Amino acid sequence: MAALSEGKVLIVGAGAAGLALAIDLGRRNIPFRIIDKAKAPFSGSRGKGIQPRTQEVLEDLGVLDKIAGRGGPYPPMRLYGPAVIRDVAMMEARPARPAEPYGQPVMLPQGLTEGVLRERLAELGVRVEFDTELIGFKQRRDRVDARIRSSSGRSEVLRVSYLVGADGGASFVRKSLKIGFPGELLPVRAVVADLMVEGLERSVWHTWNAEDPSRTIALCPLQGTDLFQLQAALPLSGEVDLSERGLAEMIAARTGRTDIRLRQVHWCSAFQPSARLADRYRVERVLLAGDAAHVHPPTGGQGLNTSIQDSYNLGWKLAAVVDGAPDTLLDSYEIERRPVAADVLGLSTNLLRTGEVARGREYHELDLGYFESPLTCEHRSRAGRLKAGARAPDAPCRSAGGQPTRLFEVFRGPQTTLLGFNVGADAKAPACKGLQIRRIGERGDLKDDGGHIADAYDFDPGDWALIRPDGYLGAIVGAGSENVLDDCLSRMGLIEP
Repeated sequence: MAALSEGKVLIVGAGAAGLALAIDLGRRNIPFRIIDKAKAPFSGSRGKGIQPRTQEVLEDLGVLDKIAGRGGPYPPMRLYGPAVIRDVAMMEARPARPAEPYGQPVMLPQGLTEGVLRERLAELGVRVEFDTELIGFKQRRDRVDARIRSSSGRSEVLRVSYLVGADGGASFVRKSLKIGFPGELLPVRAVVADLMVEGLERSVWHTWNAEDPSRTIALCPLQGTDLFQLQAALPLSGEVDLSERGLAEMIAARTGRTDIRLRQVHWCSAFQPSARLADRYRVERVLLAGDAAHVHPPTGGQGLNTSIQDSYNLGWKLAAVVDGAPDTLLDSYEIERRPVAADVLGLSTNLLRTGEVARGREYHELDLGYFESPLTCEHRSRAGRLKAGARAPDAPCRSAGGQPTRLFEVFRGPQTTLLGFNVGADAKAPACKGLQIRRIGERGDLKDDGGHIADAYDFDPGDWALIRPDGYLGAIVGAGSENVLDDCLSRMGLIEP
C-alpha cells in the first residue's frame, strides 16, 4: 500500500535546472523534494560552458566561487590541417567592468557543476533522492497528486501544491501533459567522450579537419580534470565502433598522428542533436524547466545556461505563490522564458550550420531582458539608456558606514530591492513583505563615490528602480509617480505586511 505525504513542490529531475530551482526554493524556506530516476549523479562533461550572465546567477545562489575555482577559462582553439593552421580565440573575452563583473565564460564539465550545486543544496539541508521515479500524477483543483517509486519498489503518493518537470528532453512530465515539442532533428551525428589522453598539451583546444564536417575531430582539455573531451562527427547512419579501441583508431586516422595515446574512456555518448521548443511551459499546477521545455544543439554553450536561468526566473515566483501571491504570477514564467529559449535555439542552430568558431557577446546572455513582460512597467518623464525589463547592472559603491560594497551584494538573497536615486527626504516608499528599500545619495545608505551607479543606471534624481529577485528591472518610476509602484509590486506578487 502506498504511503501518503504532503509538501509544497516536487521537482522531477536533478540536472542543472532542477538543482538550481531546488537551491532557490531551499534558501526561501519552501518545503520541497527533488527526485531523479537515475541511480547516481551524471559524471560526464556534456555542457561545459558557464556564460557571464549565469555566473551572476550562480554568485547569487552562493556557488560561483567553487565553480570558478574548480574550472577555468576556455583555451584557444588550435586548428590543424596537415599541420598547424592557426590558433583562434573561441570565446570573446572582455575585461571585467563595474556594470558587468564577469567578462568571459568559465569552463567546467557539467558533472562537476552539478556536484557543486548538490553541495550547496546539502548546505540547505536537502539531498537529491536518486533512483526514485515519477510514475504518474493527477492534477486536482488545489494540488497535484504525484506517485513516485523508489528502487526498493516502495511507492508513495505526494500531495504537492506544484510539480516541476526538469526531467530532460525525453521528459515524462511533458509527455504526460501531452504538450507538443515541435522542432527538428538536425542532419548531423556526433560522439562526445571524456578521455584520458597522453601526447597532447593542455593549453589549447585541438581541432582537426574543421573544413571537412564528415572528418572533424576535436580534443579539448577539460578544466577541473585531467581529461580531454573528444568531439567527432559520425556518419548519419550505420554502426560506429565506440569502444576504447575504436575511439583510439578514430583519433589516429583523423589526426594523422601516432603519438596521441588513449589511456582510458571515462564516459562516451553518440547523439544526433535536436532543436525543439515546448508549446507550453505550464498546465495549471505543473510546469516545465530546462531541457524538458527546450533542447539545443551543443554549439555555443547555451543549453545548460538557459536551463539554470529558467529556474532562476521560476524560483522566486513559485515561492511567492506558495506564500500567498496570486497564482497568475506563474503565467509570466512562460511569457518571459519561452521567447528567450526560442532566440537561443536560433543562435545555437545557426552556429552548428555555419561552423563558425568565434562566439561573441550575444552568447554571454547579458543583454537578454523581459521588456514585454506583464511584470515590467516604466513611468518617468525621460527615457534613459536603461529600460525596465533589462538586467540590473552591478556597480561598486560604499555603505553609509564607509565599507566598500557592490550593488550585487545589496541585491543578493531572495528579496526584492527598491533603489531610490537621490530621492527627497519626504519621498515615501511602499512597505511590502520581502521588499528591502535602499537609497543612493548623500543622505542615503549607499554612496556612489565613483559615479559607477550613475553611469550604469542613467537615472534622474527622484527616480526609483525596482529590482526583481532574479536581477532584472521590474520597474523604473520617476519622482512624483511613486503610487505606480504599488501596482508594480502587486503584479510581482508582493503583499502588504
